[in-house]
Amino acid sequence: MSIDVKSILSDNALNMRRSAIRDLLSVAVRPEIISFAGGFPNPDSFPVDDVKEIVQEIMEESPTVALQYGTTEGYAPLKREILKRYNAEGMPGDMDNLIITTSSQQAIDLICRVFINPGDVVICGLPSYLGALQAFYSYRAEPIGVKDEEDPEVVIEKLIAEGRKPKFIYAIPDFQNPSGVTMGIKERQAILDLAKKYDIFILEDSPYKEIRFEGEHMPTMYSMDPERVILLGTFSKTFAPGFRLGWILGRKDVIERVVVAKQSSDLCTPVFCQMIGAKYLEKNYFEKNIVHVKEMYKRKKELMIHAFEQFMPEGVTWTNPEGGLFLFLKMPEGYCSRELFDLAIQENVAFVTGDSFFCDGSGKNTMRLNFSFASDEKIVEGVKRLALAIRKMMDEKSK
Repeated sequence: MSIDVKSILSDNALNMRRSAIRDLLSVAVRPEIISFAGGFPNPDSFPVDDVKEIVQEIMEESPTVALQYGTTEGYAPLKREILKRYNAEGMPGDMDNLIITTSSQQAIDLICRVFINPGDVVICGLPSYLGALQAFYSYRAEPIGVKDEEDPEVVIEKLIAEGRKPKFIYAIPDFQNPSGVTMGIKERQAILDLAKKYDIFILEDSPYKEIRFEGEHMPTMYSMDPERVILLGTFSKTFAPGFRLGWILGRKDVIERVVVAKQSSDLCTPVFCQMIGAKYLEKNYFEKNIVHVKEMYKRKKELMIHAFEQFMPEGVTWTNPEGGLFLFLKMPEGYCSRELFDLAIQENVAFVTGDSFFCDGSGKNTMRLNFSFASDEKIVEGVKRLALAIRKMMDEKSK
């Protein structure tokens, strides 16, 4: 008789939820399907020749260092280069304020390991990044979403009155995943004021900040209040997702705890990848390539929105982000993107259903679309197919 695995699972494992995005990608990989589902950077953004040159240098100059274990805190030259970028933007910090992680997803997980007890409350947006919600659920936290029209202070005060003071506020202020929306300076300051008033940390997730292709530059929330903000960064969207390089910038007493948590997780982030990242920054290749990336993504976003204007039926709306990789499409109330998904697959186009990003179960008429990955031709054709699927669903509903 075989062991009943479910009967011996931990409470944390029982609370884990599958990624809707990863499950959808298993369908969307079919060659005939145009996929707007993943959060993939465009392969044309990858600096292949630069990486070849850097790898050759590393293997000639210090191969045994590259192939050896490293410190949990991270490779010092990479940390120095990252700090230079942040210090140049007026953000305080030194080596003890920074740890290199294996992607920013690990950074979210480590913060949860350090701070979350079962039943703890985390304040987040509606919608909010699915990977963060998954991490919160896996540690048995309760994410509480705040709607745009809601006053977050009222939500926080109500939770405190119930004896459920939020452990932290989770925010993606720049080109939010999934909506693509960016917080203005007043919105950032208002959240910081709330965090200070009620003595709450802010977890600032910042994977897209470098990909601003229009609009006004915004300071990080960390630069505005380094005592109360923990900043998460990554090279996955701006350099190479395959290297899985991320980092956490925060107070020393926070980073010390994260170091201990990471030691029992993976000991250290791959040194080879960190060395490549350090040289990539040292040689100023990052600055050179990010210009190309921003120009390409700006064109692709504009192309997608132009196709929406041409082909989408009346009543469908969308966001117009100033950077990042995503925009959010909204159908009229009463329509369901999960029902639409099956119709869309029949038309050979895929997206991510929006309700996956809403911790309160709302957003059923929304969907996230990635504009960075597909070719220009496939963006236009994919929008045509998606519009056709939406029209079919609307026609069916109207009968």
